[in-house]
Amino acid sequence: MNIATVIADSAAAQAAVIRTDAEALACAERLAQQFDQGAAERDRERRLPYAELAACSASGLLGITVPRRFGGAEVSSATLAKVIARIAQADGSLGQIPQNHFYALEVLRVNGSQAQQARLFNEALQGHRFGNALAEFTGRDSQQRSTRLLKTQEGWWVQGQKFYATGALFADRVPTSVIDEQGVQHLAFLPRAAPGLQVIDDWSGFGQRTTGSGSVRLDNVPVAPNDVVPFQAAFERPTSVGPFAQILHAAIDIGIARGAYEATLAFVRERARPWPDSGVEAAHDDPLTLSDIGRVALRLHAAEAVLERAGGYLDAARAAPDAQNVAAASLAVATARALGTDISLLAGNKLIELGGARASLAEDGLDRFWRNARVHTLHDPVRWKYHAIGNYHLNDQLPPRTGYL
Repeated sequence: MNIATVIADSAAAQAAVIRTDAEALACAERLAQQFDQGAAERDRERRLPYAELAACSASGLLGITVPRRFGGAEVSSATLAKVIARIAQADGSLGQIPQNHFYALEVLRVNGSQAQQARLFNEALQGHRFGNALAEFTGRDSQQRSTRLLKTQEGWWVQGQKFYATGALFADRVPTSVIDEQGVQHLAFLPRAAPGLQVIDDWSGFGQRTTGSGSVRLDNVPVAPNDVVPFQAAFERPTSVGPFAQILHAAIDIGIARGAYEATLAFVRERARPWPDSGVEAAHDDPLTLSDIGRVALRLHAAEAVLERAGGYLDAARAAPDAQNVAAASLAVATARALGTDISLLAGNKLIELGGARASLAEDGLDRFWRNARVHTLHDPVRWKYHAIGNYHLNDQLPPRTGYL
């Protein structure tokens, strides 16, 4: 399937059905090879990836976490992380867009009613994309929400404003966090075409330039009661929602790191010059270069292994979500997230350092790996991962149940 021939409207195409983990990984590999071809150009020109996302929808990849009883593959958490990492390796922006889609499906799995799950999971299997409208700038901290769910005799309505709404620009539905009259938080699965819902393409980050992470305005947007799923309840009891979100973020970072590492190998072999006075004629024989490549490779392999390990802990928590299992998953995922932050920044930096001035040329776009990593690693400050891990090992304190652990 050639991206250039794929129509931008995924709803017009019949999505394939992926049945197994192996099929999901093979599909991600095929798509990543296509996405890699235009990644630098998309980033440089900020060309939004409508065709690439249509290819994702048509491939069936967006339905791989749907439970088997609803017709999905229900892939393992490790497989899902590998899928996200492989896409992020090719294009860090494309790697993040499905993160919110799969996160919304996990909230639906954990808190949705049987009827809500049957209907919305079926949409995912059909290739429909779920975006995100969670974050706000109006509160004193990142956890406060002011967007309201208003219930009247005429119906239910949503009023508010969001930012960093990754994927909303390309979505069929925009899952939106809302607060009801009692101050309880819910997730409203708003149709993208709902009246009063405006997605604004005002994202201007220096990295992840094509994620469509702009603003969403909600001006008395009507919402059907059966499109509103409990959200706050996912953190009032032990559930997998927090570590599930974070393993996808870890996968994005580690995928970007793998992309930077592979680009470094290619650049050094083909174009880089040796260090002055190194005594060698080719950069790939330079002992300092070899040492730096070895350090990146070691840390990258460790991060990838820890990511897969975290997937096992997360699957245990999803199967039996008690306090101990969820805490173990949160700590394992926090470890992967911390290592992923370090290696993504290191690999992106070493690519430029070892490539020298030639690697900074805009037409090559090699700087995008570091820029994508630097922007994405700010999503949830890594210092809190270290705090939670240290507090557990030193004081036997289980980590809090939040979306950032």
